[in-house]
Amino acid sequence: MAAAETPPGAPSEKGEASAARSGHAAPPSAILETALYAEDLDAAEAFYGGVIGLPVVIRVPGRHVFFRLGARTLAGMLLVFDPRATARPPRSGPPVPPHGAHGPGHMCFAATRDELDAWAAHLPAAGVAIEADFLWPNGARSIYVRDPAGNSIEFAEPRLWE
Repeated sequence: MAAAETPPGAPSEKGEASAARSGHAAPPSAILETALYAEDLDAAEAFYGGVIGLPVVIRVPGRHVFFRLGARTLAGMLLVFDPRATARPPRSGPPVPPHGAHGPGHMCFAATRDELDAWAAHLPAAGVAIEADFLWPNGARSIYVRDPAGNSIEFAEPRLWE
């Protein structure tokens, strides 16, 4: 039986070893942080900290509030920026390039089926309307809500991408 060819741009089975030999870096294996934008950081903190239950790690009034997901060694970070502040270079500190977005963004939290059932009960009880709750063709479930800035926030089973 002939071996199937790897499509261009797709990871090969040789992975990191092949990348190291060719002088190229291996593809990233995880996302460390994701960013959303909200002009009202107090409302964002009330939603992500209060309703969702994420601990605040850093807050700089008028600029950003950062939240931690998961255990410290396996943490992912949700960064919520005020786009009016981050569109300009910082006045001091690390030279982070300006960034920002206009209009609603999207992000997705991973959740088991049992956790999704709990979110489906908790979110409306906390005054958050569920915009959509459905099964994808592969049977994975997703629940969509909006944060106070209008960003589309999804809770989904990780098998969505299997």
